[in-house]
Amino acid sequence: MTAKIIHISEGEEAALQAAQAVLLQGHPVAIPTETVYGLAADATNPLAVTRIYETKGRPRFNPLICHMANLAMAETYADFDPVSRRLAERFWPGPLTLILPLKPGSGIHALATAGLDTVGIRVPQGIAATLIGAFGKPLAAPSANTSGKISPTSALHVAEDLGSKLALILDAGAAPVGVESTIVRAAKDRIHLLRPGGISAEELQAATGLPVVRAQSPSPTIEAPGMLASHYAPAAPVRLNADSVKAGEALICFGETKVTGMEQAVLVLNLSPTADLREAAANLFDYLKKADAVAIKGIAVTSISVEGLGEAINDRLVRAAAPRE
Repeated sequence: MTAKIIHISEGEEAALQAAQAVLLQGHPVAIPTETVYGLAADATNPLAVTRIYETKGRPRFNPLICHMANLAMAETYADFDPVSRRLAERFWPGPLTLILPLKPGSGIHALATAGLDTVGIRVPQGIAATLIGAFGKPLAAPSANTSGKISPTSALHVAEDLGSKLALILDAGAAPVGVESTIVRAAKDRIHLLRPGGISAEELQAATGLPVVRAQSPSPTIEAPGMLASHYAPAAPVRLNADSVKAGEALICFGETKVTGMEQAVLVLNLSPTADLREAAANLFDYLKKADAVAIKGIAVTSISVEGLGEAINDRLVRAAAPRE
């Protein structure tokens, strides 16, 4: 099987109909979101969810985010506390996932939640939300890549990795955010940040007036996707905060950082020459893939600010550089 790629620009209605046909058969479809491309399947169908895990080679103890068409749809599946509702109203549709208690008999299958009594819910932007609304049920949708590897920010990335395992990939061009959603669990007096992402901690605090508390890393328990110590990893070893380059390494830099031995690098990529963190986030996974394709000895990455969106970028790089099990 080789995946068919449908370009959204060539006809959104045809793309939606083709995707719904595959989803109704209980198979996953690769769909574009503003964060990364997702591997989407019916969250209420155990066979469909199983196929997500099988396609990705993903551990079944690692829960999936369930994507909704809008807040009203989300309210039929999960219970919202006042803080979570405020966050949803402020940031949805957008790159924020809320961990919420499941409603009894919600219909979301336990395989999608890894047996937890909570569920991660997000309302994406663009055609993903349109597809969910037309399908009428939530879509479980982790990133459309082999588990633990670099997340895809284009249809080409998906096709190169999972194209032989899928029937359909929807193509809407490059994902504009470029890193996965921020995942939070709200409390009355604080917000627990489980995974940094496309919404910064500063934005969360500004929206609620509550302090943001970071989760322990690596976490002893898995409450949400993206909490494994090793994740988003290229095949080549990754070396962080590099101020020099070794022969045979690819170099990923940021801003105007000066790096000793740059001439030895097999490839030099700059996430953002102007030190724009949004540009860096959008380029991160694509540049990791490009560096991984040519690196002989490894990938050296210079230091990147941890402010704002930089927290999410550094989180992904730390997990990419973590020891492999």
